[in-house]
Amino acid sequence: MASSPNGGSAEPFIEVTDLHRHFRMGREVVRALNGVSLTVQKGEFLGISGPSGSGKSTLLYLLGGLDRPTSGSIRVQGQEISGLDEDERAEYRREKIGFIFQMFNLMPTLTALENVEFPMFFSTVPPRERQQKSRQLLELVGLGERIDHRPTELSGGQQQRVAIARALVNDPAIILADEPTGNLDSRAGGEVMELLHELNRQGRTVIIVSHDPAVIAQTSRSIHLHDGCIQR
Repeated sequence: MASSPNGGSAEPFIEVTDLHRHFRMGREVVRALNGVSLTVQKGEFLGISGPSGSGKSTLLYLLGGLDRPTSGSIRVQGQEISGLDEDERAEYRREKIGFIFQMFNLMPTLTALENVEFPMFFSTVPPRERQQKSRQLLELVGLGERIDHRPTELSGGQQQRVAIARALVNDPAIILADEPTGNLDSRAGGEVMELLHELNRQGRTVIIVSHDPAVIAQTSRSIHLHDGCIQR
């Protein structure tokens, strides 16, 4: 089991209240989220499960500032993020969020080192410091000897570890993982989960979306979504 959340704080680390996200498709309105409310404590490892189309990824993207809700509130460390404009959401993501996706989203023409460096290209971090930090992160995820390999020269599990290293470049407090083991075999998936547990043990808040009950069983707490609502 992952570490238990750190107690003692009166205010939740993340607080979601009556969250709605509706999409219009032709004449129909799709209610991806329909009144979701939850709290997440600092240092928690939360799992989000549910069938396809239940709103799992929509909730994750809203928490990460990749999208804006139709209505409702999202507060992170006391900051209301649901009403942020595009530039403010970009700053929020840069300062607090590390994303890990099912499809890895690596640049195929870049090496592992360059892929990890990529988010820092838009900051004021000097090139030597970027490279040093990227090397350290790749060593952290067990790829110190693969820094010059491109994605096509890496296994699926190795590519996901590169993606995890990239998610850590800005030292985020929150890791959001969308089906991070979905394209991996059981061994590689287990290695990725152990990495996420280690990040959680270091104090980061981890929220993972998965359809795999074995993955959800490894979290410290889980919620189940159905038709845009928390079922349990």
